[in-house]
Amino acid sequence: MTDASQPETGASREWTGRADNRIQWVLAAAGAACLALGILLAVEGPDRSGLAPLVMSVVGCLTVGLLVLFGTIAFTHVHVRIDRDAVLVRCGHIGVPRRRIPLDQVSSAQLVPLVSPRGWGGWGYRWRPEKGTAVVVRRGPGVVFELIGGQHRFTVTVDDAEGAVEMIRDLLLLRTRPGRA
Repeated sequence: MTDASQPETGASREWTGRADNRIQWVLAAAGAACLALGILLAVEGPDRSGLAPLVMSVVGCLTVGLLVLFGTIAFTHVHVRIDRDAVLVRCGHIGVPRRRIPLDQVSSAQLVPLVSPRGWGGWGYRWRPEKGTAVVVRRGPGVVFELIGGQHRFTVTVDDAEGAVEMIRDLLLLRTRPGRA
């Protein structure tokens, strides 16, 4: 679902887009199952094997359940907003992790027809020395933002990546024109 609005003036222009990954919900369900098992073990109480194995099982299930549940829910979708001030990338339902890149730090943007989780080491917020930083929630099109200095890149998977690239190019063009803000 993408909304690209294009008013007549560059001052109030904004582009928003998102990308979803429904597979993450399956992994979140597995995390919830581990969490439920930990709670069930705690409620059932000790059996013949003693208290120490029970405590280790409960703590292990609760820890794994919480880590998997919250680690996957954070990357069920990504939301990208581009306006004349910044590029804002928020993940999941609570918007964390989040990255704000001021527009004056962006030198260009390029369309990447295929961003693959495999190329970044999986889903999530990723960093690779040779590629930069990325938010990868699914396989598909994305945008690479080249940051000032030429050594830093930020990649994000998003639907209508072409619209995001056009918006960045338009905003950068407005910024370089004399007499425009």
